[in-house]
Amino acid sequence: MQKIKEVDWVNSLSEPTTLTPIIPLLAYIAFGLGNVIFLSMAMRQIPTATAYAAWMALAVVGLMLVDSIVLKQPFTLQHLFFTSLIIIGVMGLRRLS
Repeated sequence: MQKIKEVDWVNSLSEPTTLTPIIPLLAYIAFGLGNVIFLSMAMRQIPTATAYAAWMALAVVGLMLVDSIVLKQPFTLQHLFFTSLIIIGVMGLRRLS
């Protein structure tokens, strides 16, 4: 937050590197709005509990992929097994609704 306060707003357009601290904030806001919009669209088609469970499962799987690919964290068979259980559980909820 301190870096955002230190941005020289008057000269920021002439030097784009001064806006570097703002990029993660803008991405956070954009993804947050997208999250709300797309989740509300999903809840029009399927029950709320199923939509939320599917949304959270997608987030968990996405984070696991980011951990493995970008952050180079080890991905073991146990990770695969328990992530598969999450996906199977969401598919079961969808099938029952």
